[in-house]
Amino acid sequence: MRTLTRLSAVLLSLLLPLAAPAGAAADRVEAPANGARCDEALPPRARATLPDPFLRPDGGRVASRSEWACQRRILRATAEAHVYGARGPEPERVEARIDGDAITVRVGQGGREVEFGARLRLPEGPGPHPAMIVVGGVAGVDDALLEAEGVARIDFDATQVGAETGTTRERRGAFFELHDGAMDGTGTLMAWAWGVSRLVDAIAAHRDLLRADAVAVTGCSRWGKGALAAGAFDERVALTIPIESGAGGVPAWRLLGEGAQPPASAFGEQPWLGEGFAAHLQEIGSLPIDQHGVLGLVAPRGLLVLDNPHVDWLGAPAGHASALAAAEIWRALGAEGNLGYHGAVADGSHCAWRDEWTAPARDAIRRHLKGEAAADLPLVAAPGSAADLAPLRDWEAPALR
Repeated sequence: MRTLTRLSAVLLSLLLPLAAPAGAAADRVEAPANGARCDEALPPRARATLPDPFLRPDGGRVASRSEWACQRRILRATAEAHVYGARGPEPERVEARIDGDAITVRVGQGGREVEFGARLRLPEGPGPHPAMIVVGGVAGVDDALLEAEGVARIDFDATQVGAETGTTRERRGAFFELHDGAMDGTGTLMAWAWGVSRLVDAIAAHRDLLRADAVAVTGCSRWGKGALAAGAFDERVALTIPIESGAGGVPAWRLLGEGAQPPASAFGEQPWLGEGFAAHLQEIGSLPIDQHGVLGLVAPRGLLVLDNPHVDWLGAPAGHASALAAAEIWRALGAEGNLGYHGAVADGSHCAWRDEWTAPARDAIRRHLKGEAAADLPLVAAPGSAADLAPLRDWEAPALR
């Protein structure tokens, strides 16, 4: 993968109300005939099984594909209220500049401005190229695969927008500075997701280099948690690849077994999660949404979960169960092949790329970034880490009209 050598100093202001994200239209739907409020969060309700992602706040269930846009907003509001914290309003102004391999993003809102950066590496050949945003700027999808498939890599140091302040849970970084204390109940995972969205804005401003309709996000470990949040909360992300994300990422909270990072640790280690999550620490079954519902926010777009069964702390069995439950959403939407899970790997090294992942990752890239024919994404767990979904739920996916 080559570094951009010619000087590209394009400065473009994006007036976001005039250039709304591609997914915004799908989110702004009228309330359906049943009177459901699409911005209403599901209330807490104690249950040991995985919550029904098709359940509306009024107790009814989604019955048609056209109702999913409203249900997605309900799940999104629930995830903000109980897991991640509020995302806040879209910024009033975004300026994006690329100089060589340096991306600079400046965001303005309410008379305040913040700035952060990222690094760009372009593949050989003419653009515009699909782009893979690597949260944290380390690990992620194999560079050789990105080069072979003609995908640019953007390394994003997410701590610029949401600092890791440890057990103090202090909020620092561009996201919190821009909102001037109004988002101090929000976790850094949402801040990182917001930063990815601003990079998508930057990509949209440089269509000669990069394709705004072919953006992927990835990351490993805590950066995998952030990658999932980024794909869940921005429908412009075509492909999401969280790697070994652990608690607060893909695994279902209710199913984290012995040896896996417990919810209290995921909440207290860093300010990753919103303050609303604290109310559920004593009884995790009171969460009205579990992580399979967060995965479902990505549907029907591309999602490939890559997992490591050799490190108990990562909770691979709960990750596989979460993916299986989320797959019911893709199936109901008629897009089964767009969700994959692969945790059958021989090497237990944390955040190392595995040969076993190359084929499904290649298929995901071709399918969702390049628009090429490719195999359906697999659902493959390692022996001993495979989940049985049947006893973990008391609902079935509806046959959506």
